[in-house]
Amino acid sequence: MKKIKIVIPVFNDWQSLSKLLENINNEISKLEVEISVIIVNDASTESRPEINLNLNNIKSIQVINMKENRGHARCIAAGLKYIFENEEFDHVIPMDGDGEDRPEEIKQFIDNLKYHPDKAIVGERVKRSENIFFKFCYAVHKLLTFTFTGQSIKFGNYTCLPKFIVEKMVNEKATWCSFSGSLAKVAKDRASVPSERGSRYFGPSKMSFMNLVKHSLSIIAVFRINVLIRSIFFLLIYLFLIAQNISLITLIPISIIIVMIIAVFSTSNRENISEFKNSLTNINKVENLK
Repeated sequence: MKKIKIVIPVFNDWQSLSKLLENINNEISKLEVEISVIIVNDASTESRPEINLNLNNIKSIQVINMKENRGHARCIAAGLKYIFENEEFDHVIPMDGDGEDRPEEIKQFIDNLKYHPDKAIVGERVKRSENIFFKFCYAVHKLLTFTFTGQSIKFGNYTCLPKFIVEKMVNEKATWCSFSGSLAKVAKDRASVPSERGSRYFGPSKMSFMNLVKHSLSIIAVFRINVLIRSIFFLLIYLFLIAQNISLITLIPISIIIVMIIAVFSTSNRENISEFKNSLTNINKVENLK
């Protein structure tokens, strides 16, 4: 029987986590796999309430407590590293703890393992729940990502990763900054299942415009060499086309390219690389709840 680990980062939203665990337990009742849950507590400032342990379909529940708040992507990176170095498993499924990654889609990942046992299976977004403005911004994000990196990334962290891909992710320093960007880099041959972006169980979505900008830059930073090469190429073409008519307006796209290069290279810095290599030192303690 395959052993599946589900990694869930959480910061204070224990109410959503509790509902998510119950929904996972219900959805996996007929699956012939052994599923355990690893919760990565991102130094929550609110005390953790009692978690329902009468979830008979979930083999075990562990909580990894981070010493400091590190953010969503870094919690997943720390979780992957901990699992790879300490647990027996066949696949890992990272997912959000607020309901936006729908637990009913876990079955799709498991069903596709028989066809793609050695591939990373990604949840490719086919529908989102945000407003029209955010959807427009998300479309711009995908366009910019493709333009500057050549990568069409239509997935987030909701994926199903075989063990050897987890190892690659653990050894890829950019995983500390961007999960989806790193996966696109280390697993070019991927399978996919359709995935709808669900609504949060409680409260509004935390994905703001600024968070989307940071998310976009983090992905692009993974392919910073590609960004540099493509930016220079675009710049040379543009300068060639406007060589006869330099004006203030012509400096705008040039400025955008320069800002993009600076932002991307500053996003992937030595501090992030060092933190990823030593991510287990950020773990305070690990609790076995079940």
